[in-house]
Amino acid sequence: MTLDITTLRIAFGAIAITLLVLFYTVSFRQTRSAYSAWWCAAIGFFFTGTSAFLLDGTVHQVWANPLGNTLLVMGTVSVWAGARTLRTSRPAWLQLAAAPLLTLFASFLGDPATDTWSGGAVLLGMMSLTIGLASWELWRLPSSYSKVQAPLAMASGFLAVLYLARCIAFVVGGQNGYLFTTFFGSGITTLVTMLLLVVVSFSAAALSAEQIATDLRARADRDALTGLLNRSGFLDVAVTQADRLERTGRPGTLILADLDYFKSVNDTHGHAAGDAVLKAFAEACTETVRSTDLVGRYGGEEFIFLLPGASVGRSEDITRDVSMALRGYSTPGGFELPTVSYGIVAIEAVDYDLDAAIAAADRALYAAKASGRDRSMRAIGPALEKERGSSTDTPDDSVSV
Repeated sequence: MTLDITTLRIAFGAIAITLLVLFYTVSFRQTRSAYSAWWCAAIGFFFTGTSAFLLDGTVHQVWANPLGNTLLVMGTVSVWAGARTLRTSRPAWLQLAAAPLLTLFASFLGDPATDTWSGGAVLLGMMSLTIGLASWELWRLPSSYSKVQAPLAMASGFLAVLYLARCIAFVVGGQNGYLFTTFFGSGITTLVTMLLLVVVSFSAAALSAEQIATDLRARADRDALTGLLNRSGFLDVAVTQADRLERTGRPGTLILADLDYFKSVNDTHGHAAGDAVLKAFAEACTETVRSTDLVGRYGGEEFIFLLPGASVGRSEDITRDVSMALRGYSTPGGFELPTVSYGIVAIEAVDYDLDAAIAAADRALYAAKASGRDRSMRAIGPALEKERGSSTDTPDDSVSV
């Protein structure tokens, strides 16, 4: 039995609507991710676009065919927008609208009443371009992002090449040319596209589930008030960073910071004011440190920094800059922001011990408070303390901030 193009389009529409229902109920309703939303939109556009082609050969072809072309391109644009949300923000509305509008214009520019391939070259070119952009966005994701991103990128890339080949064959030989009708006709391409739609949709569902799982893990490692890493999140990442420092032989510094007289802010102005101070300090930290540095809320009004490659002197400059940035913030009640005390410890490139470094920085922090607060205090490094065989050595230097 030979399947004609109408039968294939009906089958394609049935598969698309089934995938839409499954993807919406299984993926989007559970994850609510932007990627899932764009994929639901894409499948919806594919279904309605293919349905519009069923009116070919009727008096409605004059509007149904250009509409079908435009909806198919809107579907591939949605695939691109969804892939882009995994790496960065979605494209601007003008970028999203450009390909569908060009397709619509080209489809009406010909003779859609009698020519089912009116605007066909633009349709095929725009589909190849937008699917190719989606594949490129997936390839640009870090290799550790997901297990399915590579197969999904390859499937998208194959489909983009297929539509590019169709476009070239259409332009060179026309819609009735041997090359186009034999190898890239609607029947063959619809069968291939149906297969890829099923594979890609299930891969997209898996990727969406991994995306929401990653987001939940990230939220679990973040402090809800300040947006910084929480204590456990910081320590997990710091262990990895410390191992990297030891392997590469690079030094670094660890800093503990504590807001001076923070309790009086809560007692005098209320906990909302205290929360505002904590958020202001967190913002001052993120504005000052490098993107490669780690900052976390260690507990209460205490914060912790890990600065790979930074010397103690450079770390003192950073604490000074953070305190200066904090002074630039205004408070809701107009009260004066508290000062900050810091304990700084150098991280040796060998024999590194995170717990010992934190303990040394903590002793330096309390020494800074005992010396008058609003200052940074250098600590003796953990390795040196081990050599001296003592845990009671006092920090040896302080710098006012």
